[in-house]
Amino acid sequence: MIALESLSVLFNPGTPDERAAIKDLSISVPRGQWVSLIGSNGAGKTTLFNAIAGSVSPAAGRVIIDGLDRSRDAEYLRARFVGRVRQDPGGGTAPDMTVMDNLALASRKGARRLLPAKPRALKLLLKERLAELGMGLEERCDENVSRLSGGQRQALALLMAAFTKPAVLLLDEHTAALDPRNADIVMELTRRFVRGYGLTAMMVTHDMRRAAAEGDRLIMMHEGQIVADLSGQEKKGLSVEGLVRLFKEVRGHEYAEDRDLLS
Repeated sequence: MIALESLSVLFNPGTPDERAAIKDLSISVPRGQWVSLIGSNGAGKTTLFNAIAGSVSPAAGRVIIDGLDRSRDAEYLRARFVGRVRQDPGGGTAPDMTVMDNLALASRKGARRLLPAKPRALKLLLKERLAELGMGLEERCDENVSRLSGGQRQALALLMAAFTKPAVLLLDEHTAALDPRNADIVMELTRRFVRGYGLTAMMVTHDMRRAAAEGDRLIMMHEGQIVADLSGQEKKGLSVEGLVRLFKEVRGHEYAEDRDLLS
């Protein structure tokens, strides 16, 4: 479970260039819910993720993770509770380390007490998890990650982020840099991990089709604020055209990225 209470984030505070990237934003995401997050460039989506992960400090408000105020915790401390996959397939892995070493490193976060204590047993568990990807990576454990394709690296990054079942999984346009086939594969793995592990997930996407189809809830952001929050039957009945129309109403003019989203 994660809750943001009256959260504000400022860029260049105390200067003539001060700007509010997040404005008095409040949201609660219960355990096991999958939220799709949309909005134009500069709406504050990635900044919101940075505030949750601890990459930026809020000017006001609180970040509550599993009932505890983590607002002032450093990023490395929050990494025990927050999993994150970024857009760049290379960003979530160490390219000069082996596939096995990457996953072993990820396994040390969070609830280590649940992992086997003996190295051989741990290696068997890691190979089993790699096999879940369906890419044959369990047979390439000793290869450096730099030898993997972009889709394979992003699938590995997703597994690493979800491995210890974090309190919240942040997916920041994690399929945007992939070709359509690999994007579909990684999205199917996302469904499997989020649903199978019972994860709380927040997914930023510029793909309106994915936003309408995936998740239990859809949140639209504009200029650092939540301007639409749809779930239940409202979310199930969404169409791409309906989303674009809603965004146009919110902004008061045409969505600049409509052509890309609908292509």
